[in-house]
Amino acid sequence: MEAFIAAAEAAAELAGAVIRPLFRSPLLVEAKGDASPVTEADRGAERAIRALLAERFPAHGIWGEEYGPDRADAEYLWVLDPIDGTRAFVTGRPLFGTLIALLHRGRPVLGLIDQPGIGERWIGVAGQPTRFRSPLGGTPRCRPCGRLAEAELSCTSPEMFEPQDRPGFERLRAAARRVTWGGDCYAYGLMALGLVDVIAESTMKPWDWAALVPVVEGAGGRVTGWKGEALTLESDGRVLAVGDPALLPEATRLLAG
Repeated sequence: MEAFIAAAEAAAELAGAVIRPLFRSPLLVEAKGDASPVTEADRGAERAIRALLAERFPAHGIWGEEYGPDRADAEYLWVLDPIDGTRAFVTGRPLFGTLIALLHRGRPVLGLIDQPGIGERWIGVAGQPTRFRSPLGGTPRCRPCGRLAEAELSCTSPEMFEPQDRPGFERLRAAARRVTWGGDCYAYGLMALGLVDVIAESTMKPWDWAALVPVVEGAGGRVTGWKGEALTLESDGRVLAVGDPALLPEATRLLAG
């Protein structure tokens, strides 16, 4: 596993070297099919990550947001999001992140959240405590929170919900202490630091959530679907994360109605 961690960290360094010079610079922004912004930073960072991983682990598969899957049925599959939070990136907000995950037979066993704009990094490994490095400090450990009425709820954007998902989220929102918007992958890192208690999102792709699972769960939380089920590459895009697993039954009940 240490060789996989070293590769993920090296890949994050390469991605950051591509991304940082382009941050807050004039960029040609294009519209993808889902209307999300794409920049040369996304593509260049993914190319750099793919090249390193292909060289070190030629038998592994790779599936990235920008360039799609290559041998997605391999025993080991790297899942990449070079810039999670591209809208933040193109508007000069530094909370975007690079997500690198390794799945073994479909299960996330390694996840890295790198924040190249602020120099923070989380590394989660299945069965191990989450590791965290930051110039700002912090200890990776989710906090106890047994009741939703005391919980800090976070979500990237209300626009991410399909119409059929909005009622469930609104029930959860009404039960929580308060909700904060924005953050993309950074919110999950904050959960691992004990600063966010619940995150509920939908229309998530595997590259959006795969790296988050080992990070949050290595800090004591849980990441599941909205019914409490384990996430898989065939999941429906609904993601629920709780810092205290005791919140899971109430949260899933409200989401399901």
